[in-house]
Amino acid sequence: MGNSLCVKNKIIGEGKPIVCVPIMEKSIDAIIAKASEMVADEVEMIEWRVDAFEQADNLNAVREVLERLEPLVKNTILVYTFRSKNQGGLMSLTQEQIFDLHEIAVERKVADFVDIELFEAKNAAREIYKLQEKGVHVIASHHDFEETPSRDILDMILNKMRESGAAVVKLAVMPKNFSDVITLLDETNRFHTEYPNQPLVTMSMGSMGCISRVAGEAFGSCITFGAFDKASAPGQLPADELEQVLSILHKSMGE
Repeated sequence: MGNSLCVKNKIIGEGKPIVCVPIMEKSIDAIIAKASEMVADEVEMIEWRVDAFEQADNLNAVREVLERLEPLVKNTILVYTFRSKNQGGLMSLTQEQIFDLHEIAVERKVADFVDIELFEAKNAAREIYKLQEKGVHVIASHHDFEETPSRDILDMILNKMRESGAAVVKLAVMPKNFSDVITLLDETNRFHTEYPNQPLVTMSMGSMGCISRVAGEAFGSCITFGAFDKASAPGQLPADELEQVLSILHKSMGE
């Protein structure tokens, strides 16, 4: 590809897409236990879904989780995500509370990426700049669980996220038919061709869109999400099976 980003000696944006696996546990001990399992299983990228944590509104509890995660993820990429209910998440917090959660992510210097919902944040571009100045990469994201917007809208969303200055652009949409899946893949390819140095993550959700979760290397999406046991979005494939399919496709594309 040409949109490579090196994090913890792993290249994001070249060759086989990296599989990111979410932690959806509710308690501190369960989060740490699941992270330990994932690291032992050599998962390359872990996403901690903070909105699934029952104490997400307790900043000290969040600090404790990060403190306990730190020794586990020294060689594993950690994505720190609070997904709002508006974007398919599990908890509602104010934008001020979410901003404070993001500040803790960089305060602890444990997370490699922080996910910012571009169209939910009060001043997303400013927050992205501030976080990245402190040494964390930002994923500018948008999730539409209702539909796949028109090509013009997809183009607008992707470009707004690119213009935000985030390290990675992420877009997830819901298909109503297979034409929607093709539209998303075509827009992914178009955007990647036009901006090859912008790391891009796209997916068409649900069972209908599962092909988009394995086709990233061909179309320009450099990260895909797989489930360890609990999926964080509809249509996620088991991470181990996803790795196998991606490896087969990668080998075939290199021949």
